[in-house]
Amino acid sequence: MKKIYFSLFTTFCFVFTFSQTFSDHKSLVTQEIQTYQKMIEFNVNPNTLNYDLQYQRLEVYLDPAILQISGSVTSHFLAKENMQYIYFDLTNLLTVSEVIYHGSNLNFEQLVTKELKIEFSSELPSNTLDSLTVKYSGVPDNSVRTSFYVGTHSGSPVLSTLSEPYGAQNWFPTKQSMNDKIEAFDFKISTPEQYSVAANGRLMSETPLPNNKKLTFWRTQYPTAAYLIALSIGTFTKSSDVIGSTSFPYLNYLYPDTATYAAVQDNLEWTKQAMAIFETHFGTYPFSNEKYGHMEFAVNGAAMEHQTMSSMNSFGKGTIAHELAHQWFGDKITCGAWNDIWLSEGFATFGEQLIFEKNLMTHEEFLAHLSNQLNIITSLPDGSIYVSDADLGNISTVFSGRLSYLKGGFALRMMKWILGDEVFYQMLKDYTANPAFAYQYAKTEDFKNQILLSTGKDFTEFFNDWIYGEGYPSYSIKWNQTSGNSNVEFLVSQTQSNSSANFFEMPLPIRINGTNGETAQLVLENSTNNQAFSKAVNFQVASVEFNKEIQIIEKNSTVILDPTLSTISNSKETFVLYPNPVKDVLKLKGISQISGFEIYSVTGQIIKKGKYTPGVSLDVSAFQPGSYIIKINGKSVKFTKE
Repeated sequence: MKKIYFSLFTTFCFVFTFSQTFSDHKSLVTQEIQTYQKMIEFNVNPNTLNYDLQYQRLEVYLDPAILQISGSVTSHFLAKENMQYIYFDLTNLLTVSEVIYHGSNLNFEQLVTKELKIEFSSELPSNTLDSLTVKYSGVPDNSVRTSFYVGTHSGSPVLSTLSEPYGAQNWFPTKQSMNDKIEAFDFKISTPEQYSVAANGRLMSETPLPNNKKLTFWRTQYPTAAYLIALSIGTFTKSSDVIGSTSFPYLNYLYPDTATYAAVQDNLEWTKQAMAIFETHFGTYPFSNEKYGHMEFAVNGAAMEHQTMSSMNSFGKGTIAHELAHQWFGDKITCGAWNDIWLSEGFATFGEQLIFEKNLMTHEEFLAHLSNQLNIITSLPDGSIYVSDADLGNISTVFSGRLSYLKGGFALRMMKWILGDEVFYQMLKDYTANPAFAYQYAKTEDFKNQILLSTGKDFTEFFNDWIYGEGYPSYSIKWNQTSGNSNVEFLVSQTQSNSSANFFEMPLPIRINGTNGETAQLVLENSTNNQAFSKAVNFQVASVEFNKEIQIIEKNSTVILDPTLSTISNSKETFVLYPNPVKDVLKLKGISQISGFEIYSVTGQIIKKGKYTPGVSLDVSAFQPGSYIIKINGKSVKFTKE
């Protein structure tokens, strides 16, 4: 979900400032906590695992002046095993009147667990494609805007839905578990004739009905998670245009007063630039056979990335960018559990970073933006990006602005720093194109494996530190360059904000400034604490800066000139290892103090790490035959295991 980036503005003031951006992030989190508090109840309903939901057709009457829904939902499903019963997620606040199956009525029961249990007259065989229709009516839950909202805008009745995470069940029978997308969905919505309906997919028709009614028919043929099925009803000013690399439809449904604001129209036109940037870096827009667009809704301070048509309460560029980025990350690829919400919100927040950097900000403004994000991320010493099972019931943890949004987005920025821009963005394109995830669900481990598949680099250590782990590092970087010496010596030590973290391995960005205005960019591959480095430069160094471009998460780090450092680094020991090739036990010569070590495969995967004590041999008997690299005190030596 979603942005409320500009909720502290007057509704249509789009002056862009950093302080407002981050105040609105807090507003975003507050609104989402209120919206979701009643709905974060489960990740998987085990009663719905025995079928695959292929298609749903929603045929209902809705009047935005009346809080009520009535009609039917027809569901086509594929039995995955022999079935005597089928369950749908549906609130018991709505009343089911009939379940029709091949012209006959089936027995059913509405459960207090917000499930509709339907019994077949005879067992349905596995691998059978079948269908049934549920007729229902009632008053959906309108409290705290959980999913189905009826209200007014400028005195005119409006109706809208916002179902993330488990609100779809509040207005239609469906399947909400994050493992089965609805392959296709039809909306056939009857309303009083003066209202228009906006929804997912392609507008098929608008047909007059007797008694001053109208039937609006939308169809989406892209797989869609239940919480992304959405509509907005009201009196709209509609605009039609084209957008994207293949000039697909671009539709906007705005309340009439909103449509009069030049700033809104300018930002809707600017969306074409954002689309081009995202297509360049993420891959082609995922739903180009249907459309992209925005449908305004009256849920104050909110926005939501409903597939093919984002629901918007305001139209700031940051909000537009966030919801548009979700079309790739959240809609095309949906997190496979709410534990993995960062795969949606962190990625959309990174999408904002991309837009700010490439389009909306000067370099100095962008660094200020990143600095503000970093201050929020490090404002507390704990918390992980990945949401543990124990925290799933805590909505403020699941939709944490500090962790799921900002730290998740910054973790992607750190991956980009490690991999380089070209490799990183190609990896994202590989991820969005991977048929295992495209228009499906993905979990954190799936994305980690995609990085390995695309780049050959194992990010297990990174994910353990930054995605599953808690806290952040603070660095002490000492440096010195003795007179007449071309090398700069460094000694890097690290402390962690949270006691659960042992060490954050990270390449460190260093900028060296010369006495005559020279500069050099260096990278210190920091893999152990109190690690020494020696780097050659061809000028006299005046100062050293760390993380100047804010590439990594850190706080309260210091960079200190230490005139004694030459003695420390110049005495850095070299070592030899034997026997090489080795069968069972590896011995090292030339190490006189306890030192950290890592052993890597030749592909860069870490195999073993720990502390080496002089005189103690390393047991490598369990290693597979092949070549390996051992790294101690910044020096790497290759050896072969027989």
